[in-house]
Amino acid sequence: MKWFERDLNFDLWLLGAILILSLFGLIMVYSTSSILAQEYYQDPYFFLKKHLIWLGMGLSLMFLVMHLDHNHLRYFAFPLVVLAILLLAVVFVFPPIRGAHRWIHLGPIQFQPSEIAKLALVIYLAHSLAKRDENLKSFKKGFIPFLLIIGLVVGLVLIEPDFGGALSIALLALLMLYIAGVRLSYLIGAGLLSAPLLYFFLIHEDYRWQRIIAFLDPWQYAQSAGFQLIQSFFAFGSGGIFGVGLGMSHQKLFYLPDAHTDFIFSVIGEELGWIGVMVVIIIFGIFITRGLWVAILSPNKYSCYLAMGLTAMIGLPAVINMAVVTGLLPTKGLVLPFLSYGGSSLVINFVCCGILLNISAKRYQR
Repeated sequence: MKWFERDLNFDLWLLGAILILSLFGLIMVYSTSSILAQEYYQDPYFFLKKHLIWLGMGLSLMFLVMHLDHNHLRYFAFPLVVLAILLLAVVFVFPPIRGAHRWIHLGPIQFQPSEIAKLALVIYLAHSLAKRDENLKSFKKGFIPFLLIIGLVVGLVLIEPDFGGALSIALLALLMLYIAGVRLSYLIGAGLLSAPLLYFFLIHEDYRWQRIIAFLDPWQYAQSAGFQLIQSFFAFGSGGIFGVGLGMSHQKLFYLPDAHTDFIFSVIGEELGWIGVMVVIIIFGIFITRGLWVAILSPNKYSCYLAMGLTAMIGLPAVINMAVVTGLLPTKGLVLPFLSYGGSSLVINFVCCGILLNISAKRYQR
């Protein structure tokens, strides 16, 4: 079995969706960040140049990984998840940023171990679920071992603190367990048992509880916890069907916080209107649909679980982010994959896509 493979028949719909989202994201990062960059760094291209570096790194890794046989990742499944857990512990050595220990600093480079942990957990679960296929209905052998690993990863992310990140990792892991055939009663039981802990973390920090209250009635908290959501509503309302024009957003003029990260979808709605919003949703729909199709046609259960996990790893944050900025879910600090300005999350997403594309090239091999 070769490590490097040539002449592979990749899913072109999947590859096309990734490249279109990446290019569109580059345009929107500049559109949403140029004024902010000029104000704080006296360089309108500050965020664009940094995003280009991460984008170039991510695309290079994607084109490399898509030619590497994904089956070899099984050899590193357990070491990768152990490394990820160690990195999640190391973050507490570094000083907090905005009150949270989420980043590791190596000179000019900083990255979030939680993004690496997410990918490592998907690879580990895909390998272990396929390996333990006959024991998945067993509580002792088919559920508890996975619950311990997932609980450790989620717990470390939770105390960073990163409530939204921990919740997204938990949902991703439970989804993979359900797809693999773990009893639904076990998953529901685990959810009910963890509910008091999640409730504690929810009310422990006042801003989290305020986000829930503001989600229910943002206009009552228009100058506090509901400010972002209301500004997002204004952006979508101003955009109408055709938008106000690329680069012409008013909400990004320091009205909408995090316009180039968490709320970039709102600016898309304002500048490109309902049409721009629907184009983004359709492209993400193509990505998710093709990813699931690749999983269904995968040659073995490991490849199937891995493809499902990778698709959900990108698809879930995309759906959650779009739901948040349109007021369908409480505000969470999740970026929109490929479109938001980002570093480690962008690179890891491209690595995921590289693995998914390699699986797609084997979808007819049995």
